[in-house]
Amino acid sequence: MPLTDHPVGYCPAVIELRQYTLRPGRRDELIELFDQEFLETQEAVGMFVLGQFRDLDDPDRFVWLRGFPDMATRHRALTAFYDGPVWAKHGPQANATMMDSDDVLLLRPLSAENGFAPSSAERPHVGAPAPERFVSATVWSFPSGRHDGTALIRDGLLPVLRQTGPAPLAVLTTETAHNTFSRLPVRTGENVTAVFASYPDESTYRQHLAAVRAHPLARDEIVPSIERAQTTPPRTLRLAPTGRSIIS
Repeated sequence: MPLTDHPVGYCPAVIELRQYTLRPGRRDELIELFDQEFLETQEAVGMFVLGQFRDLDDPDRFVWLRGFPDMATRHRALTAFYDGPVWAKHGPQANATMMDSDDVLLLRPLSAENGFAPSSAERPHVGAPAPERFVSATVWSFPSGRHDGTALIRDGLLPVLRQTGPAPLAVLTTETAHNTFSRLPVRTGENVTAVFASYPDESTYRQHLAAVRAHPLARDEIVPSIERAQTTPPRTLRLAPTGRSIIS
């Protein structure tokens, strides 16, 4: 299905990282409903659904990303969708699969060069098989108002990542604008930096991780400095793209 409103290279300026805890055994039900009913219909009102994933560490967790050109469009698009006929018809079935849908980070690209810019303008068709790809999302948390940790990732870790393996898909940081669509809560008081990457398989990801850890500059200076700046250890999401995910 062509993404006619989102040409190749389109880079959303506002991104939601949404992590849903589902009722036991109902993830595939939600994915099937999502892929059939909630992709083109969200994009028709101004959003861009970037990726949908199974969390490999939790069989009852669904992770997805959607983007917007700006916060004003986000408000208009969310209002149009959640007040519209598609959500009225299918929303109750989707909600019935969920235990919690409030784990949401509101993010923006770290810079113009570090946003999601999918290389394909074609979304896989309904029923397409899931790609044999592995996506990682590592999220670091830093004290509120402090930017030194993010700078260490930008100026230190990212060059090492690019030297030792595939370049990240995107590097995002907290969007500090007020959430103007209160019907969908987001996590507040956060100061995070998230690095997303894609690999042919998890083995390749682990090889890249080992190469970074063995890199002298990363091992002796960059990683210890990030660890001193962070508030908690980073969390890495191990993700398997669904059949219709643009990001894979």
